[in-house]
Amino acid sequence: MSYQIIKINENYIDGFAQVVDTVARELRYLAFLEGPPREMTMAYVQRNIAENWPHIIALDGEQVIAWADVASLNRPVFEHSGVLGIGILPNYRGQGLGRRLMHTVLEAAQARGLNRVELTVRENNHIAIKLYESLGFLHEGRHINAVKIHGQYENHLSMALLF
Repeated sequence: MSYQIIKINENYIDGFAQVVDTVARELRYLAFLEGPPREMTMAYVQRNIAENWPHIIALDGEQVIAWADVASLNRPVFEHSGVLGIGILPNYRGQGLGRRLMHTVLEAAQARGLNRVELTVRENNHIAIKLYESLGFLHEGRHINAVKIHGQYENHLSMALLF
């Protein structure tokens, strides 16, 4: 299938927010249970745009179906680094879109001058872990019982890619 991958702009904030909320409510991938309030999402996207942080979306027509971003760690000692976020609507998974998004956002991170991109991923998210490993991400550690949802604990893995 053919999808368009573009830098996010303010016209797509609501679509981005809907995808984040949908993926969050699955309770399987993200570090929150629902999408942030609209004001927070708007401020996040506007900051990424203003500061040229890599933030891309995938479109099916005009519908936002996925995103990937590398965000600031908000301290001068981490200015060489960013943290990866990615999400894809359920009906669009398993089609190579995640790999396309990752290549695009990592290329943008490198062009911005970053030399480290880090992430955390739930230990049971084997598909994502395989993707990250195939792109050169290295395992850096395990966060025991990092997530607790409905009384169930899950570990996080820390991974990073160095350019």
